[in-house]
Amino acid sequence: MRFGITGNPGKDSLWKPLADLIQSFQGSGYSYVLHPDMAEVLSRHDLLPDSDLVASGPAAFIEEADILLSFGGDGTLLNTVAAFGTAGKPILGVNHGRLGFLANVEGSHLSERLKQLDEGDFVVEERLVLRAERVTGPALPVPCAVNEFTVQRSGAAGLLAIRVSVDGVEMNTYWADGLIISTPTGSTAYSLALGGPIMAPGCGSVLITPIAPHSLTVRPVVLPETVSIELEVLDEDRTFIFTSDGISAEGTSHPGPIRIQRADHRVRLIRFKDQDYFSTLRGKLMWGARKTH
Repeated sequence: MRFGITGNPGKDSLWKPLADLIQSFQGSGYSYVLHPDMAEVLSRHDLLPDSDLVASGPAAFIEEADILLSFGGDGTLLNTVAAFGTAGKPILGVNHGRLGFLANVEGSHLSERLKQLDEGDFVVEERLVLRAERVTGPALPVPCAVNEFTVQRSGAAGLLAIRVSVDGVEMNTYWADGLIISTPTGSTAYSLALGGPIMAPGCGSVLITPIAPHSLTVRPVVLPETVSIELEVLDEDRTFIFTSDGISAEGTSHPGPIRIQRADHRVRLIRFKDQDYFSTLRGKLMWGARKTH
């Protein structure tokens, strides 16, 4: 088994722990390949031993790796998924960030987790991925999302009017700052901050959450993952921002409908048998924590 090491090349706190890990790999006999972007920054910090195995490019990296180790935080893991998720390789997020819902192994616990990985003592969860496309016009720059797509007003005052249809049937025209279309994985991200429900992975649903809606009667809606959702910003003279897992692209005026559906692939995330979704929620959201006086 060969570990593919990738991560956030802009995270300074990562380099010393990562260099130590690579040295331990050399002593333990673990096989690995290093993403060239990570190798370049390690070399710049004089932390790259001569014997390191560095992939010649992204295509060679994903070809040579059996399991991907993504070092950083949840945002880094989403970037790893965007780059390599379609290859079907299992991905483990190693948290050197803050909350770490997706990057669910802390860097300090990695040594014992590597042993479990090497022994095959882990579970692979397949997570829903959404795909977005313009009904007419140029392709979207980032067409897939593991967490969510959003449509948001672009700094200008006033609400967006966003018409939403589900399987060809009009559902609602939202007057709001925007909309979030999220997977169960993304239900604990931006949607949660706006009062959306938490959906457990594997529940087979898609969530529409309005951002600051004009009407108090408008609430998040949960739909089956099999639906086709079309949304269209009706204000012809308004630009807006369309995001995919936090990566944004400025929308042109009145670009026509955007269709969002289940993608043809799923992302494969690693968890361990002593981990479960609800313990993650309790730990990260501090459920049940007693107040101390």
